Amino acid sequence: MDRRRLVRELADTFGGTPEARRTVARAAIDLADSEQPSRDRGHALTASEVIANLEDAPDGMSLVDRWNWWIGALDVAYGGYSYFAVRVVTDDDGASHR
Repeated sequence: MDRRRLVRELADTFGGTPEARRTVARAAIDLADSEQPSRDRGHALTASEVIANLEDAPDGMSLVDRWNWWIGALDVAYGGYSYFAVRVVTDDDGASHR
């Protein structure tokens, strides 16, 4: 999965802060690299699939909340996905937010 493309698509589709986009993209790359989606669902995770699944989250959710909503759904369906939830977003100054 191309991280730059994913960050760009996250920005275009959901907005959010640069830090949130980088954090979600990093989590998505980690998830794809784990190959867990391939084992559970039979195909590799793509940037387009990430965007489509985040679009399914309830309206009004932040980007990080959309990501965690989807990860929660995967965890309920297959188990073992909670590791990929975003718990902290660190800004460029090193401050942590949630």
